[in-house]
Amino acid sequence: MSTNHIQLNKVTLGGLLVTLGIIYGDIGTSPLYVMKAIIGEQPIEEQVVLGALSCIFWTLTLQTTIKYVYLTLKADNKGEGGIFSLYTLVKRLKKKGLIVPAIIGGSALLADGIITPPISVSSAIEGLRTYQPGLDTVPIVISILFVLFFIQRFGSKFIGKFFGPMMLLWFGMLGVLGIIPLLGNISVLKALNPYYAFHLLSIHHEGFYVLGFVFLCTTGAEALYSDMGHCGRQNIRVSWGFVKTMLVLNYFGQGAYLISHAGQTLTTLSGNPSNPGNPFYLLMPDWFLPFGIAIATSAAVIASQALISGSFTLISEAMRLNFWPKVSVKFPTDLRGQLYIPSINWLLFLGCVFIVLHFRESGNMEAAYGLAIVLCMLMTTTLLGYYMVMKRYNKFLIIAVISVYFAIEISFLIANISKFHHGGYVSLGIAGLLAMIMAVWFTAKRIRSEYTEFTKIANYKTVLSELSNDLSIPKYATHLVYMTNAQLGDEIESKIIYSILQKRPKRADIYWFVHVNVVDEPYKMEYRVREIMKDDVIRVDFYLGFRVAPRINLMFKQVVRDMVKRSEVDIFSRYASLNRNNVIGDFKFVIIEKFLSYDNDLPWYERIILDIYFVLKKISLSEGRAFGLDSSSVKVEKFPIVIHPPEDLNMVRIDDCPSKESQH
Repeated sequence: MSTNHIQLNKVTLGGLLVTLGIIYGDIGTSPLYVMKAIIGEQPIEEQVVLGALSCIFWTLTLQTTIKYVYLTLKADNKGEGGIFSLYTLVKRLKKKGLIVPAIIGGSALLADGIITPPISVSSAIEGLRTYQPGLDTVPIVISILFVLFFIQRFGSKFIGKFFGPMMLLWFGMLGVLGIIPLLGNISVLKALNPYYAFHLLSIHHEGFYVLGFVFLCTTGAEALYSDMGHCGRQNIRVSWGFVKTMLVLNYFGQGAYLISHAGQTLTTLSGNPSNPGNPFYLLMPDWFLPFGIAIATSAAVIASQALISGSFTLISEAMRLNFWPKVSVKFPTDLRGQLYIPSINWLLFLGCVFIVLHFRESGNMEAAYGLAIVLCMLMTTTLLGYYMVMKRYNKFLIIAVISVYFAIEISFLIANISKFHHGGYVSLGIAGLLAMIMAVWFTAKRIRSEYTEFTKIANYKTVLSELSNDLSIPKYATHLVYMTNAQLGDEIESKIIYSILQKRPKRADIYWFVHVNVVDEPYKMEYRVREIMKDDVIRVDFYLGFRVAPRINLMFKQVVRDMVKRSEVDIFSRYASLNRNNVIGDFKFVIIEKFLSYDNDLPWYERIILDIYFVLKKISLSEGRAFGLDSSSVKVEKFPIVIHPPEDLNMVRIDDCPSKESQH
């Protein structure tokens, strides 16, 4: 068994505590707003409360426990989870169209990362209205979000130490707050019977509408799968038993409290006509309320932190899979997988501020919440079906599982569609924009690769060798390194040969061709060296996992050091005076950047895709910085992409007529 899988199945007390802090923030803070959203401004009805509790319990059981904690966590990629990890597993089936659920699911999960922080923090802060009914919470929420996004640059290693204990306190509080009213009305436990869920959905006039808010109790399940690599499968499974128990106790406690006030509204219970009460805070005795608000706010911040970190990981994977433009990635701590993407961090912050200013109240945000993430869950179910086929599960089991979960999630989708006009258009709009960027970037890369012309290096061995020794040409560099996209080891782009031989001939002692392959294993780091011509032409192929940052500058130096140790290459300067003093020769990297030539005859849709691609490319990271190269040693050369050049123009040459004088 591999080390990754040993870690994946290892259960420790510390691991369980870390799991509480990292995994369950989103799903753990759902009691702040689920029951409040279900009841709304309507008078409290016992049948609605019992039906809602039954729906919540069975949603947590079927959706979170069975689908995600049991089934989906089995689909790990060397210990890593998430929809892109699942995609890299199933794409080995070579089925067309698998890219579609991956892009839609990834975009929806990112959209969820923009909506979750505002709704969680707003729900927690609105508890302050118990003391000051007219309080405008918007500035407080934005201030908390700004601090949260500002500290991302320092990494979550330090504050992460407090996440586990804080969430343990949070879940303990959930359980205690719920069990007190539950003991006063134990009959509410009859909602464990699925009959009450069916009764609400089939008979009650608002049953299906309620299902859209019930779904909010399981929105964090997708994030649970995405963060598997941080905690391990078994730690998640063991801790989920505790988490689910505390959640169910709190939900049923809120239900018992609400049933005891049947006929009233949340507004009358709060005692403030302009402020509907939150059942979560109504459970608290007055003396405990300040502590409860503080703990809830801390839990909401932790939930937001988990989704922000998850968004960084998701974008990092998307870049490596050619789904997203290259952006700057920083590594603030030495924790594996811990990274910080400044552009995404502040885009998320601006998105969160927009959500807060647009909706202002958590009650309004609930309408935008859930519609995008149910799409993500449907996409995960689709890819999970392919995974089960790949692993040769019993076909009847596959059909049963996929049918059940499609039925559940399509029901949730239909119920959530009613939210579209009330704010759901915001989350779908964000997800749609992100999906468009991913689709355009991936398609444009494919179009470019289809039209890139390659040539055999063997055809140029002689001329490269002679150029290397041609003293009549000034030396361009001792070591000239080209980044190449050629997958085959004996090929090279024609543009590179043109750059070396014709666009100012570049004499070098050794020509290096470096290629980066993105592999399906998340943290793989291997390389292969091919000596194409002794002491003249060398090719290096890196095989990097989709979660490994391509820091080629450092990696290439390591390769060269290893080759020197093996006496495979002489890196000292070939200038006599420098060679005598053991001075290392210079290394010069050449990056070829392409732009779309006007001399093209493209189909209209390819022209649109490439136009958008090059606009995105202008605002994204340069190739040199994306590969982590030292800008002082990088030369960028621009070449036009000429695809389907127009046919020869039908032009006629006109010669001057001979003059009369010349005729004489």
